[in-house]
Amino acid sequence: MMASAVIETKPDDLIGLLGDVARAARAFVEAVKPGVRAHIAGADGRIDRKAADLEQHRVHGFGWYASYAELMAEVVDWAERLAADDRFGEVERLLAGLLFAEYGAQLRGGLPMNQGEVIRPADLTDDPATIALLDAPALLRVIRDGGTQTAKTRIAELLVVARGQAVLEDAGLDETSVMIRDQFHAYAAEKVTPFAHEWHLKDELIPLDLVRELGEMGVFGMTLPEQYGGLGMGKTAMCVVSEELSRGWIGVGSLATRSEIAGELILGGGTEAQKRAWLPGIASAAILPTAVFTEPNTGSDLGALGTRAVRDGADWSITGSKTWITHAARADVMMLLARTDPATKDHRGLSMFIAPKPRGTDGADFPAEGMSGGEIGVIGYRGMREYELGFDGFAVPGDNLLGGETGQGFRQLMSTFESARIQTAARAIGVGQAALDVGLAYAVDRKQFGRAIIAFPRIANKLAMMAAELMGVRQLTYHAARQKDEGRRCDLEAGMAKLIAARVAWAAADNALQIHGGNGFAMEYPVSRLLADARILNIFEGAGEIQAQVIARRLLDGGVN
Repeated sequence: MMASAVIETKPDDLIGLLGDVARAARAFVEAVKPGVRAHIAGADGRIDRKAADLEQHRVHGFGWYASYAELMAEVVDWAERLAADDRFGEVERLLAGLLFAEYGAQLRGGLPMNQGEVIRPADLTDDPATIALLDAPALLRVIRDGGTQTAKTRIAELLVVARGQAVLEDAGLDETSVMIRDQFHAYAAEKVTPFAHEWHLKDELIPLDLVRELGEMGVFGMTLPEQYGGLGMGKTAMCVVSEELSRGWIGVGSLATRSEIAGELILGGGTEAQKRAWLPGIASAAILPTAVFTEPNTGSDLGALGTRAVRDGADWSITGSKTWITHAARADVMMLLARTDPATKDHRGLSMFIAPKPRGTDGADFPAEGMSGGEIGVIGYRGMREYELGFDGFAVPGDNLLGGETGQGFRQLMSTFESARIQTAARAIGVGQAALDVGLAYAVDRKQFGRAIIAFPRIANKLAMMAAELMGVRQLTYHAARQKDEGRRCDLEAGMAKLIAARVAWAAADNALQIHGGNGFAMEYPVSRLLADARILNIFEGAGEIQAQVIARRLLDGGVN
């Protein structure tokens, strides 16, 4: 059986088997691609928007299959790198075997896009030869042997031994990244985790002292160049910091998201004067930014935005409504997307503004003239609060048009999507890891029928699968981060990581609550918060449906008419 064979088999032999499985998955994706495309192509051969909408189940399912294949390939790459350093040990082999067994079975029998929508091979092709690609001997062997009860039980045993460590497996990070991860793991364990649930229950803002400490530690300028007050580090460092802080509480882990977005917008699209005026303050947390993009009834359709910016002498006057604006009251500056060309009805008339505002105070969230707002109550993702905003002649200095040129806002925003989705995947991993932490602790401490409940296979199996999925999506996320650091296009990989990580976090939180039984439904237990926090991850930074569509259309040679 693979449970023992994984431990005893030479690493190269196991990696070769996993590589064969990953190649079978990719071969199936490539084989079905022409048929999927044919279903949504118009008479001119280009992808037709209406046809693509009618075929969403098929198209989005193709995106999911492709994402699984990419994740498997990155796990194989991770295993090869570890093996080269003689680090592909027992736990890594067991986790890889279990993940490939489960995901291989899903590829053959049905892949869950969510709890109620399953995409199956027959939904993508009716060609027996293509479906037979998923009958590859390596795939069948891994399905048979990789997910045995013996393997899952052993993983659960190793989880118990490893309690308190940052992660169960060797994550394949370099020495610097491991040091950063361990630093923030210890910080979150001391300064965040013990207090997060109380902050959540009381719906309190994250303490400013904590924000200042994180600023001193470089969290808000981690990827900004040193010349602008940043640390000049890469996206992998951003991932491990976001993961560990989100493991403490997603609110704290998400504090830097707004700084990351604002920093990338200004760094990539701003004038030199704008960079020097804003980036050092953002990096130090002296300036807290927020992202003001979404509008009521537009959601992901940013091209339909209606908020207007018109010239008012040397300045700009903003009028319109925005919604789901995180940390808006406390923010000192808004990265605000508005329409500067009223003749347009799509993304081409949009511009980005660096819009300063006074920080809100108790009883006066929005003291700025021409600006109002109200809080949106939410079940999770607390600590910064969500707001609806209204603008009626709100003034923005003339020099604060990003880059000094109108009509560039959508392009500027699109340039940040890769980093935002990589970071969101990392936040999801952190929430999933927190769910594994609390689920494991409860399973060890809770006694039923004279023994700890982790001794029951259905409990051990849940924990083992959490660990395996987190290992897999962690490697896909790190891969996207490395691509970004190397200056390569990675919107596809970033989107895939975000897509799967959001589902993994939700599954981990749901299973952790199930392990708690009735206690998990009580608000006093942190797992109830984790379930609420995990749920947002499949919505923001591109809802799962949008994300799957973007991935599929990109692979199907994108563009719609």
